Amino acid sequence: MEYEIALIGNPNVGKSTIFNALTGENVYIGNWAGVTVEKKVGEMEYKGKKFKIVDLPGVYSLTANSIDEIVARDYLINENPDLVVNIADATALERNLYLTLQLMEIGADLLLALNKMDLADNLGIEVDVKKLEDILGVKVVPLSASKKIGIEDLKEAILNTIEEKRKKRKNVNAKDKDKYPIKYPHLETYIKRLSSIIEKDEALKKYNPRYLAIKLIENDEYINEIIKNSKIWEDLEPVLKEIKKELSKKYGEPELAVVEERYKIIDRIVKDVVKKTSGKLTTTEMLDDVLTDEKIGTLLIIPFLWMLFKFTFDASKPFSEIIQYIFASLSTVIKTSISNKFLASLLADGVISGVGAVLTFFPILAFLFFAISFLEDSGYMARIPFIMDRVMNKFGLPGKAVIPMVMGFGCNVPAIMATRTIENREDRILTILINPLLSCSARLPIYALFAGALFSKYQGVVILSMYALGVILALLTALMFRRLVFKTSPAYLIVELPQYHIPHLNVVLKNTWERVYDFLKKAGTVIVFGVVLVWFLSVYGPSGYLGDEVFNNPNLIAHSYVAIIGKMLTPLFAPMGWDWRACSALVFGIIAKEVVVGSLAMLYGAGENLSNVIAHAFSPVSAYAFMAFCLIYLPCIATLAVIKNEIGWKWALFAVAYEMILAYVVALLISVIGHFLFG
Repeated sequence: MEYEIALIGNPNVGKSTIFNALTGENVYIGNWAGVTVEKKVGEMEYKGKKFKIVDLPGVYSLTANSIDEIVARDYLINENPDLVVNIADATALERNLYLTLQLMEIGADLLLALNKMDLADNLGIEVDVKKLEDILGVKVVPLSASKKIGIEDLKEAILNTIEEKRKKRKNVNAKDKDKYPIKYPHLETYIKRLSSIIEKDEALKKYNPRYLAIKLIENDEYINEIIKNSKIWEDLEPVLKEIKKELSKKYGEPELAVVEERYKIIDRIVKDVVKKTSGKLTTTEMLDDVLTDEKIGTLLIIPFLWMLFKFTFDASKPFSEIIQYIFASLSTVIKTSISNKFLASLLADGVISGVGAVLTFFPILAFLFFAISFLEDSGYMARIPFIMDRVMNKFGLPGKAVIPMVMGFGCNVPAIMATRTIENREDRILTILINPLLSCSARLPIYALFAGALFSKYQGVVILSMYALGVILALLTALMFRRLVFKTSPAYLIVELPQYHIPHLNVVLKNTWERVYDFLKKAGTVIVFGVVLVWFLSVYGPSGYLGDEVFNNPNLIAHSYVAIIGKMLTPLFAPMGWDWRACSALVFGIIAKEVVVGSLAMLYGAGENLSNVIAHAFSPVSAYAFMAFCLIYLPCIATLAVIKNEIGWKWALFAVAYEMILAYVVALLISVIGHFLFG
């Protein structure tokens, strides 16, 4: 028999670390039915028992305003797992217990895992675990997941709690499910009146009557619909109206009554079980006095990011040169050892030259992701959205848009998916539309190539300017769309600021590998497809097969299909000074932005010497305009697909249209102004 366990908790409580510790490598990832929310499921064996571990999205509550909350709520109600492990942060118990109370209301079989106990000790926070167990009536397991302390205790508690719950179910009537120690003194009379009517409908048996009663008071749309379609609605409706009327007089709105009662209970629990040692300021408090200051904190972001890019390029340079040498040698070996010229050219000029040119930038991405993961695990990265929230609202963006925007620097696809936490649909659409303007890691090889070839002394500054340009354009576009299209007020950001701590090397390396693996996977699939497509279009033309000499013969490749495509676009981009090869590379960049570099390597016939060729084919002004165009123009196919899935074809096509126009205008302005200033 296999038991099903659900893990749930607020964002940043260490849920992923605990999930990985319980499941190891036995994990598979998909999507929840009907939505693009990631579903992570793993397997665990313990003392001869098998467990299916389901990692639910990180949520602050089960109010079900966001897609994440809807997924979590629907799973808990409809799937009825054997046990729900609620992971809470011991350093922020007051905030975390709000979700705990809602899980108890829903009637879930619950176990509370109290994580980050080591951090709590460092901060002088003492949690009386036994007293917390007595108050909540659930098993509480203290642990420090990042240090692998308490994981075995958690496994034991999971097994014991399930077996105890199963024994109790045999002797306890289903109607007793709502009898737990937590009561809301000022609401109990109302809850019981509603529950007594709800219990009369056999069709509602799968729900906890207490949960339904509370949700009716909260005016939950999902529960309202369920009850309105039940046979007890006629009896319930007048009672519910009377209750809401009474609560409105006392609290203003009935739902505020429930929120207030929950926080009163939480406040009482925290006072009973948490003791804080008074004394000097903590390291986090002292650092935040500076790093989250409205003026100083905002200014410090710039040098932090500059140091990040400086480290990335200085540390990665020797590794990039080694990879460049290996692929150049491999290409030469293939051409001399394979007699079939067609096959030799396909492998050497197509796959090896194209993919090799892209993989030259693999060390750059690896060190960049390492630096970002380091900042994330230290606690600083979470401050960037908090600091920038003040700016976001001035540009008409919701506070929660900051998180997808920061994620956009890694990849626009998961960043767009992350907008599902934004409750308001118009805010969400606006955030999705501007996200492709943020420079994802796929564009970095393009920046690195052109900056290294034409701006070697200022490489870091030039690349940083591309990221800054993306942010500026995203904010200005958001402001314009807010005023012309979306006219509702943006919501404000609520985000957890974790404690600062020395990053754990194993966590940083794991996060780095996961991100780098995505790039390698793309290099082995999408990018290979892209560069091979470019190769075929290069060696073939209207007259047929042109031969492998096309990459060394400018006159020959000029008769290829790829040249025809590029030459059709050349007049359009003539003001920017780009030749047909550059124009052709842009077309194939729609497959994936990394393909631009591979395409240029083939079209110029210069895999290992691409930087030198680029330095002669472009001027600094035309190169900078090309980089800007690559930043702004069409999203890659994967990004376009996820935009369509999230908000529909209409908005996806709108994104394509406005980004193409914006890219052309910006590149043209850079060219005109650049030539005016520098000749």
